[in-house]
Amino acid sequence: MRKELLPGEQVITITRQQPRSLFLPTLAFIVVPALAAYACAWIIKGNPQRLAPFITVEWTPWLVGACVAVAGLVLVAYSLKRLLKWRSVRFILTSRRIIAKYGMFRRSDWQVSLMAVRSVGVHQNLLQRTLHSGNISLDTGPSGEVVLTDVPEVGKFRGYILDAMDELPSGGTLEANGGIFEGEVLSDSDGLPWELREGGRDER
Repeated sequence: MRKELLPGEQVITITRQQPRSLFLPTLAFIVVPALAAYACAWIIKGNPQRLAPFITVEWTPWLVGACVAVAGLVLVAYSLKRLLKWRSVRFILTSRRIIAKYGMFRRSDWQVSLMAVRSVGVHQNLLQRTLHSGNISLDTGPSGEVVLTDVPEVGKFRGYILDAMDELPSGGTLEANGGIFEGEVLSDSDGLPWELREGGRDER
């Protein structure tokens, strides 16, 4: 059963983690097929027979097939796996909550009410500072600290959080005693008002 946004709640921004983790998978996606093509050409030219006399011409299709299979295995098990893992993580900021969703086939997520957040901190290492990303820590009081890791344009995202906290209703229409909640909170359906760019803020 799909759970909709709360009455009066609006999505401010949706983003994924900073894609620096895709550098090596992307490099492998380029280098591995090139190496496989070179190896296949090397095999077809008869070089294995020169190195090992017991290898006959009949081995050529099998050796070429083995090169292609190894290259495909690397691309699927490494490059594709890392890409899917990166795409499976999303951070969603609404006018009332911060939601983190993880996984594609085995989904897990949590949400924090903005009314439960006491402070918003940003932590960056040298590489993150270079890429304008960072980790955002949310102090939720008794519930502890929640961390969003590798958020792109981390300064802007923190600004959006602080702006949303400033615009919260003062009447206490939301409970602020719960920090973190479990379970699926938003559907991936296109029916939700998510018509905005990833990492950007919707005009209100």
